[in-house]
Amino acid sequence: MSDKPVTTYIASVFEKPHWRTVLTTKDKAKAMATAKEIGDKVRVEEITPKLKKQVVTSSASEVALV
Repeated sequence: MSDKPVTTYIASVFEKPHWRTVLTTKDKAKAMATAKEIGDKVRVEEITPKLKKQVVTSSASEVALV
């Protein structure tokens, strides 16, 4: 798997006592524009999933375990 993980941007606004998600997008510019439009008490989070490492086993180690 040579695919790079895609970053997701979440724009949230603080409405006492909780944060409320306003927008979830893959476009950073759109998330920033939404945050600027809202004004105060807003945050934009970046979420990038971690790559999963592929486990490679050799036949010699499988034989040794049997």
